[in-house]
Amino acid sequence: MGGLLLVLFWLPVFGPLIAGLVGGWKAGTVGRAIAAVFLPALLTGLMAFAGVTYLTDWYVWGILAGVGGVLLCLLNVVPLLGGAVVGGLAARFSRP
Repeated sequence: MGGLLLVLFWLPVFGPLIAGLVGGWKAGTVGRAIAAVFLPALLTGLMAFAGVTYLTDWYVWGILAGVGGVLLCLLNVVPLLGGAVVGGLAARFSRP
């Protein structure tokens, strides 16, 4: 879902929506689709925290960068989450 979101970054609302639909369909259930939405945002925040903390001697800058990374990633969550829920429901009801 995160890779497809990077490919479709140039579509402001429809890019995350399409990525959420495809990711929700591939996840198969709504619960796993929701986990797939929030996991990339949290991992990006952790990587930003680790990278900035490594480059600076003060861990507070790492915390600020980590929180900023998570907040920037969560800006795309609304259409991504909507697409993931619809894709997860569609995948669940389409299987016999």
